[in-house]
Amino acid sequence: MNKNTRFLLSLVVTAGMLLTTFVFTQTSRALAVPSLSNMEMLGKFLFFDENLSKNGNQSCATCHDPAVGYTGPNSAINAHGAVYPGSEPALFGNRKPPAAAYAGDSGLLRFDSGSGTWVGGMFWDGRATGEILGDPLAEQAKGPFLNPLEMALSSAQELCDKVNEGTYTALYAQVWGSLDCANADTVYDQIGISIAAYERSWEVNPYSSKFDQFWDKAKSKRLDVTKITTRNYTTYRRLGLTDTELYGLAMFNDPTSANCASCHSLQPGSKGYPLFTDYSYDNLGVPKNPENPFYNNIAYNPEGSAWIDSGLGGYLESVQDANADAQMGKMKVPTLRNVDKRPSTGFVKAYGHNGYFKSLDDIVRFYISRGMMSGMGGGMGGGGGMGGGGMGGGGMGGGGMCGGMMFPAPEVNQNLATLNHFMCRDRSYIVTFLKTLSDGYFQR
Repeated sequence: MNKNTRFLLSLVVTAGMLLTTFVFTQTSRALAVPSLSNMEMLGKFLFFDENLSKNGNQSCATCHDPAVGYTGPNSAINAHGAVYPGSEPALFGNRKPPAAAYAGDSGLLRFDSGSGTWVGGMFWDGRATGEILGDPLAEQAKGPFLNPLEMALSSAQELCDKVNEGTYTALYAQVWGSLDCANADTVYDQIGISIAAYERSWEVNPYSSKFDQFWDKAKSKRLDVTKITTRNYTTYRRLGLTDTELYGLAMFNDPTSANCASCHSLQPGSKGYPLFTDYSYDNLGVPKNPENPFYNNIAYNPEGSAWIDSGLGGYLESVQDANADAQMGKMKVPTLRNVDKRPSTGFVKAYGHNGYFKSLDDIVRFYISRGMMSGMGGGMGGGGGMGGGGMGGGGMGGGGMCGGMMFPAPEVNQNLATLNHFMCRDRSYIVTFLKTLSDGYFQR
């Protein structure tokens, strides 16, 4: 073999290796991850700034920590009341912190006449409607600063003055032109918009879970993951998920099985990946959490332990919407992304709007038990699974039994979702699949 032939052969081999590397990279990195924009960086500074609270001891990240998927980072709190104290440590809100990640696709709160459901908005009850700023996420980001049970600042003016004490005022001026505390209400809006920009960034929403890698590989093979069922799941083998994880995904998506995806949707969102929510509202029949510290906030909750969390219906009632009664007890369907993300195996995460459940196994048992009761009362089928779907009939008592576990009666015993029932012994498949949704499995 002469020198020219060897040289050409080496070029071919090198080119082949580069092509192989390129194809693998495109499969693993379907989307390039950009650095933070100035607006996003400003939002990050604001998100992590503890000084933006009454006592300089609480930031957005205090209740929405990246290490646990941008939700509550205190295992001891999660193990009990699950509701976090505010800047005033003796005062508590009334619900568990929802995840701040993967929330940016939620549109304005509205009634969808096609599906007959309310969708969009932010907070568990949808009260950040988006009508003021055109963005529910930005309106939600504003809420905690002036909430006396959270960051507890007295006014937009005080918030602006505290931002003006920060180390990022030059960046603020670069993004917004100036930091003008003579127009504190405008600055307040700008703060919400900036934080929402960060919460929509790739840093907060990296789509880097084991499932995302599987999704990329399935897409490269022209396989539609939204079509997976318990009958065809073997078609999706050798794409990164174990058979147990894969069967759990099939159960999750199959309308004849758990049917979780009827609300925790597998349809791709704006970035091309599933968000595991349809941003709708359901009453799953979650029991009251007897350890909710809000019951002891008598100054803000004179009803004490008799207080009932009516969710979306309560918000609609407060604005005198005629449809409020039909929405009582309904809470926003959360994303399931990072549902198991935790810093250690012994770390407790809480589930449900009030943190009643303390493990994935607990809440899956609950769905099975409620599905069993739905079958006895309102009938099977319809929507459901992990998010609940179609409307159930009247009320129901305590849940059925799964694995020797009984659940108390629903906190709001009306407008209950009809959940699909599946076998208790199969719950481990669902739990194992849910653990594939934690970010950080690979780097883009």
